[in-house]
Amino acid sequence: MPLLKLVLKPGIDKQNTEYGAEGGWTDGDYVRFQDGLPEKIGGWQYFNLSAKYLIGMISEVFTWNALDGVPYIMVGTTRKLYVGIGTEWEDITPIRETTTTATFSTTSGSNVVGVNDLTTIVQPGDFVIISGVTGNPGGIPNATLNGEYEVQQVISGTQYTIIASVNATSTAGPVGTADIDYQISIGSDISYFDFGWGTGTWGLSTWGTPRDPGAVIGSSLESRVWQLDSYGEDVICQLVNGGTYLWDTSAGANNPAVQIAGAPTTSTFALVSTPDRHLVCFGTEDVIGTPSTQDPMFVRFSDQENIADFEPTATNTAGGQRLTDGSHIVSAIRSRGQILIFTDTSLHGMQFVGPPYTFGFSQLGTNCGLVGPHAVADVNGVAMWMSLGAFYVFDGTVKKIPCTVQDYVFKDFNKVQGTKVHIGVNSEYNEVTWWYCTENSDYIDKYVTYDYIEGVWSIGTMKRTAWKDIGSYDRPIGAEYLVDSTATPVGPTVNGLTAGRSLVYLQETGVNAVDQPIRAYLRSGYFDIGDGDQIMFMKRFIPDFRRFVGDMTLHLLLRAFPSDTATVSSLDPYIINPDTEKVDTRARGRQIAVSMETDTLDSTWRFGTLRVDIVPDGLR
Repeated sequence: MPLLKLVLKPGIDKQNTEYGAEGGWTDGDYVRFQDGLPEKIGGWQYFNLSAKYLIGMISEVFTWNALDGVPYIMVGTTRKLYVGIGTEWEDITPIRETTTTATFSTTSGSNVVGVNDLTTIVQPGDFVIISGVTGNPGGIPNATLNGEYEVQQVISGTQYTIIASVNATSTAGPVGTADIDYQISIGSDISYFDFGWGTGTWGLSTWGTPRDPGAVIGSSLESRVWQLDSYGEDVICQLVNGGTYLWDTSAGANNPAVQIAGAPTTSTFALVSTPDRHLVCFGTEDVIGTPSTQDPMFVRFSDQENIADFEPTATNTAGGQRLTDGSHIVSAIRSRGQILIFTDTSLHGMQFVGPPYTFGFSQLGTNCGLVGPHAVADVNGVAMWMSLGAFYVFDGTVKKIPCTVQDYVFKDFNKVQGTKVHIGVNSEYNEVTWWYCTENSDYIDKYVTYDYIEGVWSIGTMKRTAWKDIGSYDRPIGAEYLVDSTATPVGPTVNGLTAGRSLVYLQETGVNAVDQPIRAYLRSGYFDIGDGDQIMFMKRFIPDFRRFVGDMTLHLLLRAFPSDTATVSSLDPYIINPDTEKVDTRARGRQIAVSMETDTLDSTWRFGTLRVDIVPDGLR
């Protein structure tokens, strides 16, 4: 019998059964499809080629060029805000308050130091920067106590504890004086469905009673997310459901971002409209500067070219509009001459129309809500996004994207952690990828990729909390969160620092995961002869690859009926390499599937096809 060529259509198909997906692929990891053929994805290296650990989980990566052409990178984490210039990272987390009246309490032989401050409320995990210490509190030298600290425990509304680098030699307090800069309160790296008993700092309320969300500084039902946007060479830094800040590039990397005076103090999202250059805040305050008036469906925009003026007057273009379909605005993006605004249930358009109304609003879609602030991207004027149950595209009309892995994704999707969903565009390969948390995970552990040119889907387990396409840097940039890491972070020492670090990578660089192999895996659907009414005996197969480096392990999965557990032949597994001409198999079954993987350093491949020598046979 002549050799049979197995022609397999591109993309992963999990809507069908393994038998129903005959002629295609049913599973994979770290594999993409290009020109109809599967291949191992590219590897990654540390950003700037060295491991730089950042505090907290990165939710946004933003890159831009200053007016002098120098490239910058900014990342927002659940606990910090950083900017990268060259090979260095600087902490530019905003300072929310400064006090000059702090004193200290110490216990002899202990490095736990009480900080007494009558003016500032903190929560465990907040960061404080202490300077100008006097009095050598508890025998600790003034210079030793100067530095940055993570708040350990809140004793009361006026005292919290830090961990000093040395033990006190006496019990004292309150003693000494100090100046303290308080960075904005940290956010959580996990979203919570319930918000009540036990929330907040020690002593905030009484035992057994639910907490008032308005009384919990920095607490939220959702994990912290930053959203970053350019304003000339400067950056708008929006803390989702928080304040709006500006980082001035020309002021230098050592300067923190500052809250924009005159802007709303609490907004869900913000971006700069183009080309008219209004700062637009979404889900924002009805009364500017009063967080209790935040309206999750209200849109407010500044005066043109004046991001500090949001009060409408007869002589400016500031104003606002309330949307009606949905319970809250989730996100917004710029796309084809308008801003697209996504609520939890609908899509709206916002277009610059000039005086006297400045912007016009229209509803573009219903029942197509967005799952999270970073779950949507614009690709060449076409918006693509993830909802709670499907993927959508807007190219003038709202449409569902046909998806061959839809059930696989949404039946194993942690909706509570939907805020973490992040979309990444990889324009070099015509891909958009959504990273998400599976049902039993509070942290991102899977991805799903859509090739918008070829219309095919792939899946995998690469963990990225944020992504930035090629732009100021010539490779895409991705971020990974290491929840248990206690590695030394960049910047000055932070005393008492708890676990949780992020790493930044240059993606599509080489073929390894820094210095470790990537396990690239692919599995086909089952095929047969004569619609499965005959047993097959596969004598041999002839592999066909391009750019093949390393050894590949290939399995032939055999079964007689769709409900059977797959078995393998006595010669399995089959190890093939670039020099392999043919492989003898002795594989027998009514249905046969192919599984292949590589898991060695420097391995890479692009699969063409298999030619197989199959004859009818009988079971023994």
